Formats: sequence, structure tokens, C-alpha cells
Amino acid sequence: MGQYRAVFDAEVVFVNGGGLRTDGFRLDVPDPGITDDELAALLVRHLGLLMVGEVRITNRTVVEEPHKGGRGIAVPATDGRRLVELSHEITDGLVTLPGWPGPRITDWLTRETSRQRYAPGVEFHVGRIDMIANTGTYVDTPSHRFADGPDLAGVPLDRLADLPGLVVRVPAGIRAVDRLLLAPYEVAGRAVLLHTGWDTHFGTDRYATEDAPFLTGDGASWLVEAGATLVGIDSVNIDDMTPGAPGERPAHSTLLAAGIPIVEHLTGLSELPSTGFRFTAAPPRVAGMGTFPVRAFATTDA
Repeated sequence: MGQYRAVFDAEVVFVNGGGLRTDGFRLDVPDPGITDDELAALLVRHLGLLMVGEVRITNRTVVEEPHKGGRGIAVPATDGRRLVELSHEITDGLVTLPGWPGPRITDWLTRETSRQRYAPGVEFHVGRIDMIANTGTYVDTPSHRFADGPDLAGVPLDRLADLPGLVVRVPAGIRAVDRLLLAPYEVAGRAVLLHTGWDTHFGTDRYATEDAPFLTGDGASWLVEAGATLVGIDSVNIDDMTPGAPGERPAHSTLLAAGIPIVEHLTGLSELPSTGFRFTAAPPRVAGMGTFPVRAFATTDA
């Protein structure tokens, strides 16, 4: 079944005075036959408006378009569950960050050699990987930024595994994800995943160019204040990497100082609903390291 969104102008009049006007507003709707009265009620619920006296809908059209998430549209209940892959595959020589070395994947024990050690018909393979910690999709823990912060072994599992998730859809063409873009969302206790669509450039020269999206320092401060548990992004870095940008790395500094892990280089966020899923990005329990690749995934209704 298709999903639909209404595109419309609206004028909201409040019973205690004042009003609100929207132009070209887009809102998830349950079906293309929604009436103006039903759409008005959905808008009021979506925006959480109180003391509304009247809503006038004009210039309305309904388009077939995937839902972006809203208070008025529930995620349909289905039987079973679905696992959604959110990690890039790590391959020999993979370029994650331009100029940083890719992994070298080799054999430590080949199947042929192992046959000399075991009974006839028994063989094993043991691989070896030499890589830097910032490879593929990885998690940053506080010790990545701060010498006295918890490392991979010190961050508790309840910061990394089976977290209620929220996807923030970043409009195309928007680079800086700031406080105003995040303010409509309830992020407390959630893994907040910034879906920019930039993962489509992973492995290409464009991935690390100046137009890559990022989280601003102000946006990071809002996520800390609002109680986010983990923050992820499907871009090259959660901070601005343009050559002219200051080197403070405010998003890293703010989130990690608050004990909030960061997952970078996510992919596949377009496959997730806006809410109603669980997120996991747990690394090996390695002492003395601040970053490491993860198998990031989500569990959602099928």
C-alpha cells in the first residue's frame, strides 16, 4: 500500500487571540481521501497546538510520498520483526576518510595450512585485519576526545544497544543541522540518527567535500540538554570538515563531554521509520581505545 502526504497552506486562529500561517506545509496523511476537517485536526495534533478556534485549509493537494513521521500517524502494526542493516561493509583497502589508511585483510592461518594440524577432513581459517580504529561505520566514545573519558570497555551497554530510535530527516540541501531543525523532536532517552542521505557518496571523492552535512555545536548542545542517549549521522563527520571551519570540533566535544556516544558513517537510514524501532551499535569491549567499527542495525516491525 502507498503512503501519502498532503501539501497545503493553512491559517490557524487561536481562541485567546493571535494566529499562525503556514505555506506549502507537508504532512503525512493516512489516505488520499482525507477531508479538510480531518487534515485540520491532524495539523493541530502534529504541531501540538492548544486553544485552536479555527483552521482554514487552502491550496491543498495530496501526493504519493513516503511518510516522514508525525504525531497524528501511527506506525502500522505488523506481525514479526525486521532487521535493518545500517553499516558499511569493510573490505580490504576500504577508504573511509580520504588520506587515512584503509584496512589490510589477510590470512593468519589458511585452510591449507590448518590441515596439517588436525585430523583428516578437518580444517579451519583464521583471518587477520590490520586497520585504524576509524574504519567503516564506527562509534566514538568519550575517550576519543578526552583522555579521562570512558573507553570502549567503559561505556555501558545501555548507551549502545537496544535503544529506542528516532530518525531526523534532514531536508536536501541543508548542511548545518541546528537547534531549530531538531527542536520539534522528542529525543530524551533515544538514539537520534541524522538522515542526510550523504551515505550515497561513501567511497567516492565527493564524500568528504565541503558540502557534506554536519551537526552544529548549538545543535549538539540542544541534544545534550534534551537528553539524547546516542547520536549518529550518515555523513563523513558529525562536525563541519570544511577547510575554513575552526578546529574545535564542537559537536564531538559537546556530545562526548556529556557521555553521549557518536556513530559516524551510518547508511540505510532511509529504510527506517521515523520512530518505533530499536537501535544497536556495540563495538568489541577493548580497553584503551576510544573508537572502533560497529555492526550498526535496527530492529523494527516487518
